[in-house]
Amino acid sequence: MHYRRISQRSKQGALGFAVVTEDFDPTAHNRVAWDELVDNDNEWSRPVGPEIIAKARQGDWSVVLIGHEPIPRDWFPSDLAGARVLCLASGGGQQGPVLAAAGARVTVFDNSPKQLARDDEVAARDGLELRTVLGDMRDLGAFDDASFDVIVNPVSNVFCPDLTPVWEETFRVLRPGGTLMVGFMNPDVYIFDEVALDRQELVVRHRLPFSSLDLSESDRMRAYGSGPIEYSHSLTEQIGGQLAAGFVLTHLSEAPHHADVTAQHLSAYIATRAVKPRV
Repeated sequence: MHYRRISQRSKQGALGFAVVTEDFDPTAHNRVAWDELVDNDNEWSRPVGPEIIAKARQGDWSVVLIGHEPIPRDWFPSDLAGARVLCLASGGGQQGPVLAAAGARVTVFDNSPKQLARDDEVAARDGLELRTVLGDMRDLGAFDDASFDVIVNPVSNVFCPDLTPVWEETFRVLRPGGTLMVGFMNPDVYIFDEVALDRQELVVRHRLPFSSLDLSESDRMRAYGSGPIEYSHSLTEQIGGQLAAGFVLTHLSEAPHHADVTAQHLSAYIATRAVKPRV
């Protein structure tokens, strides 16, 4: 999965925005919403082409965590051959197939069946071995302790209500010495009115923390259409949460949004690299 504000492209979709009741399930809603985005040819649901896979097999590869910014190669192990990589909430036929072509043993985990189908399509087309698993990123019970050497999590926890279980689960399934790479939204971007952003205007409207569930049904429909529910998570939740789970932060970088007027004023994306201590 990937990235905030994709919902603007699906306002005319077949779904109406879900009415929020006490038993409303945001994970179930977001699963359906992401499947619809795949049907609507969302940018983050377009599989890489055979030429990208061919280059990756020759050692010429890159994947992104934030926007269109490649992850620095020195954030990865020097040799990916045989490395056990979990692409967390990262379906769409992009990161997973490239890393598999580079030699990693890849598992792609995502909440959207149609996002995962994109990875399966690339694997079948290009003769790649990778595993796809459907689920909520807060529950990695499908995997044993210390199952992975590397976890790659592009901007997707913006669709997750609670990050504490995400950090606890990623810490559990990483081997000691393993690496967690995460991209996420700068929460400050959520102070702005969504519809005004589409007009290239910065209008301060929301208090933080923010969720699109905080809006009235009519305002949600106006701003987000049938798209996924989004949550602004504080830096305490994002970075402090990783540290509280036991990770040690090694790198942090920022980048402007790749397709948003906020890029003229602030860095909307943040990426972190952290490791699980060996002892």
